[in-house]
Amino acid sequence: MKIAYNWLKNYIDVEVSPEKVAKILTDCGLEVEGQEKIQTVKGGLEGIVIGEVLTKQSHPNADRLNVTTVTIGTKDNLQIVCGALNVEIGQKVVVATVGTTLYSGEESFKIKKSKIRGEVSEGMICAEDEIGLGSSHDGIMVLPSDAIIGLSAKEYFNIEDDEVFEIGLTPNRADATGHIGVARDLITVLNLTESAQLIKPSVDQFKVDNNDLPITVEIENPSLCPRYSGVTLSGIVVKESPDWLKNKLLSIGINPINNIVDVTNYVLHETGQPLHAFDADQIEGNKIKVKTLSDATKFITLDEKERALSDQDLMICNAKEPMCIAGVFGGIKSGVSENTQNIFLESAYFNPVSIRKTAKRHGLNTDASFRYERGADPNITIYALKRAICLMQEVAGGKVSSEIVDVYPEPIVNFKVDFSYLNCARIIGEQIEAKTIQTILKNLEIEVLAETETGLSLSIPPFKVDVQREIDVIEEVLRIYGYNNIALPETMKSSIVFEEGVDKEKMVQTLSGMLVDNGFYETLSNSLTKSSYYSNKETLVEVSNPLSIELDVLRQSMLYSGLETVQYNQNRKSPDLKLFELGKTYLKHEDKFLETHYLSLIITGNLQQENWSVAKEPTNFYHLKGFIQNIIERFGLHKLKLKKSETDLEVMEYGLKYTVNNKALLHLGKIKSSIQQQFDLHQELYYAEINIDVFMELLNFTRKITYKEVSKFPPVKRDLALLIDASIKYEQIENIALKQEKKLLKQVNLFDVYEGKNIESGKKSYAVSFVFQDEEKTLTDTQIDKMMNKLIQSFSTEIGATLR
Repeated sequence: MKIAYNWLKNYIDVEVSPEKVAKILTDCGLEVEGQEKIQTVKGGLEGIVIGEVLTKQSHPNADRLNVTTVTIGTKDNLQIVCGALNVEIGQKVVVATVGTTLYSGEESFKIKKSKIRGEVSEGMICAEDEIGLGSSHDGIMVLPSDAIIGLSAKEYFNIEDDEVFEIGLTPNRADATGHIGVARDLITVLNLTESAQLIKPSVDQFKVDNNDLPITVEIENPSLCPRYSGVTLSGIVVKESPDWLKNKLLSIGINPINNIVDVTNYVLHETGQPLHAFDADQIEGNKIKVKTLSDATKFITLDEKERALSDQDLMICNAKEPMCIAGVFGGIKSGVSENTQNIFLESAYFNPVSIRKTAKRHGLNTDASFRYERGADPNITIYALKRAICLMQEVAGGKVSSEIVDVYPEPIVNFKVDFSYLNCARIIGEQIEAKTIQTILKNLEIEVLAETETGLSLSIPPFKVDVQREIDVIEEVLRIYGYNNIALPETMKSSIVFEEGVDKEKMVQTLSGMLVDNGFYETLSNSLTKSSYYSNKETLVEVSNPLSIELDVLRQSMLYSGLETVQYNQNRKSPDLKLFELGKTYLKHEDKFLETHYLSLIITGNLQQENWSVAKEPTNFYHLKGFIQNIIERFGLHKLKLKKSETDLEVMEYGLKYTVNNKALLHLGKIKSSIQQQFDLHQELYYAEINIDVFMELLNFTRKITYKEVSKFPPVKRDLALLIDASIKYEQIENIALKQEKKLLKQVNLFDVYEGKNIESGKKSYAVSFVFQDEEKTLTDTQIDKMMNKLIQSFSTEIGATLR
């Protein structure tokens, strides 16, 4: 939410700098996430002044140009070549002096002293589009005769620089959705140290001129619309807004539309109360009906989109048809246009839950819905209505042509709360003076109904949506008093919880979350399974009294339950799967029973769903290996000496086994076709299992986390194309490289493999990159060449590699 500093100053009676405002607001809970200096006209019209044309002569070398003499109130007059047809002697004009920068969209150019067709030009007489004050380029701007020569254009056109605060408004702060609400907090904080007062614009000048255009209001759903207020204004002239109004809206990023719509936006951002102006001549039957419509009713909104309404959407209708989605978006027919002469102005309070659901249902996030769904002030509707009407009469004329209609069947009453000084001190941890507390509450517009020695009886207005209990009032007192003003105690008391080793449950949650984030689905299978899956019956843990022949043993492997899940999904046309399961396996060894915790992963089918931007990509061994590597690095196990070898699991056609200190950590690979056939699975399937018990043991050795500063010196990358025997594995190359250069070699990567044409039989080509970095100085070419030669020699000696 944007709050403009100059706009905010309208409601406070003390001078306070933008920097101090930002600090106060942040400290009291309205966090200023950004602060930006803005100009309503780019460049702020710097260097542009008011001048008068003294002479005009035709350019001797160009038929369409004139040579003029212009005074800008300085000692010397300026000679300016001008191509505008409407330039005349005696005109007051806008002059861009030499050195001025003019802006056109994202482009800019600087005015220089130059010669145009041989004649000196010392500036530029400007059209309105050239200085950002309009779009017309029909000729130069001609100002009224009373314009003061030499006055800066910035002062003449009332161009102001401003500071705009970007406030990260939390959902509970419905009271601060407008400039007045923010000013209320600012004044309340300032009143702790000085005398300050909130200034609310007066609406005393509002009066009903006649009753020529009455419009009745009928609410069919009072639970969705507890209050609806409105009034008509006739004889208006819809036109462009005055500069002061446009500048206010532009400062917070709102484009002006016309004087009527601009006033509704102004009052919304001033008070936090949304308003809607209807073309009164489009209200059939001079009647407003607030109701829901049948499900799937078609309605065209202001953005010219047809939307299917829900029977839960509250609508503002006339006697025949809907005109507006209540509190969210207007309809295309009922809005204010340049031909509008009479309006009906709505100021209502809608059920926040209803507005939130409707806005989400239609994907509409408007300034009005933003405020209504947080909970607007039901008791401000009349004030906002009068404020807007007064401003509209100022900028568009017109007469108030009806009494204010205010349908409010069940008024929303203030919250009643008993407040204890003792509880306040206990919660905050410091005794705040009763007088200070009462000052804070008064300035927050919380009324003190009664006072005792121990506390207060309070009446809290409904615009304080989130303040309904004593603890909420204490929070209000604390945020205004200042969290930073609470003294830290000399002693701290706490309960120390010591965990020896890694918390297994937290680790499992982290691991599961990581896999889900990578597109895996978690499965949960029965630990009971078929004995027919296993060839070695002696190691099976049998069930003494099995319920069925298919559930007669405890599982020895996580694989088969996973294959059953794949089969189930494949038979239901869901072939693309990434699954994981956390569970236990059971093994009988002599007279002992071994229980081991495992994580299993299965991938099959396409890596991701096919769409227009992603082609089909079948999963493969390296995809699974990538997921496993991410897990290893996420938990820091890559720091250990993981030994890789070929898997010895009988169910795998090929794969890898990772061991640490002769303990098997994990297996991964491709499942044999014969195993897949048992389950009638037709696509390749890749499987991995991690021994969680071993995993936990290893985590205890890698718990320490240290921070290392990012090197200031750049890394250097070199590539080699190595011709090697087909039997050589990349891991051998990586190990040789890291053994030869332990300090400066940071990364080894295989980025291409080639076998075929121009490569002799039994050979293959590996393209390998090496990244070197010295964290203390920049590496020289000599150092790098020396290390690369050393690596080349090692590859040649140990694996017979040659450069290709």
